[in-house]
Amino acid sequence: MLSNKFGRLMFGLYSRKRGAVCGVTRSGFSWTAVCKQRTLWLQRSACLKTQQHALPCPVSLRSVSQTTVDPDEVRRFQSLAGKWWDEQGEFAALHAMNDLRVPFIRDNLLNVHNTRHPGKPLAGLRILDVGCGGGLLTEPLGRLGASVLGIDPVEDSIGTAQLHSSYDPDLRDRVCYQACTLEELSAEDEEEGGEEEQGAGQFDAVVASEVVEHLADLETFAFCCSHVLKPGGSLFITTINKTNLSYALGIVVAEQLLRIVPSGTHDWEKFISPVELERLLESNGFSVQSVQGMLYNPVSGAWSWTNSTAINYALHAVKVRDEQAGESGSRPEEDTAATHS
Repeated sequence: MLSNKFGRLMFGLYSRKRGAVCGVTRSGFSWTAVCKQRTLWLQRSACLKTQQHALPCPVSLRSVSQTTVDPDEVRRFQSLAGKWWDEQGEFAALHAMNDLRVPFIRDNLLNVHNTRHPGKPLAGLRILDVGCGGGLLTEPLGRLGASVLGIDPVEDSIGTAQLHSSYDPDLRDRVCYQACTLEELSAEDEEEGGEEEQGAGQFDAVVASEVVEHLADLETFAFCCSHVLKPGGSLFITTINKTNLSYALGIVVAEQLLRIVPSGTHDWEKFISPVELERLLESNGFSVQSVQGMLYNPVSGAWSWTNSTAINYALHAVKVRDEQAGESGSRPEEDTAATHS
């Protein structure tokens, strides 16, 4: 019966056009202006390559907004800022997702760094949690020994995160929060680093879990992630694929029928496929290591890994070191984007 309903929902799906969001600038040095210029350069380069093959240059579906922040998303999460730690409330699915995403981050970091600290396996690593909300993922990463900075543009969410972490003395010296955007943090790093440290990066890992589907500009996001990461640093993303099935289950069923998340939480136009995300990251100096499908069971309230990335998926990418970038640049360009189910 339920499968029949899903089938009817999927047959009625249709595509829509994206809208643009205006950006912001900073006084003095403007890192977002650099992001914009680089994005325009990449788009022009893509057009030239396409024209060389006698094909029309496609118009990018994502606008260059200079900022990752969508004001509508900020207002939406502002109204939910006090509900982050209600494990049976609007964010119940995110609480349950920790059973998958925390081990996913931990195990991949251990594979990359080959370090062992009994009891605190991530000790000595600096992690940036982008769009941390109330700190649902920030705290468990801190308990694994990492030094974690959580950032979010919603000040009330940061207040909730700070209050909750203050109850755990073990987190006092490992977890901190800042109300800012990723591009603002990236610009601060640039201004404070000086000429010698310019662009060197300070984090061993950047985490953006259930975030990219709420952003205004993924090009700026990817560029700034690369900027704040150390060479060889890891980027972890969990998000929603852009498929008919993800629209049917992620929006119609999850938001409108079962009310697993508040109505209006997601915009299908902002969803991104693993292939598109992989290409975006590789154009910004990353090498994608793995992509794994995730599945949520609304009956049990539990997440599990799956071979299909048709709905949710997790991605791990590594910032290419300078010497690796030089080697790859000397070879003919190849399309390395994998095809995912």
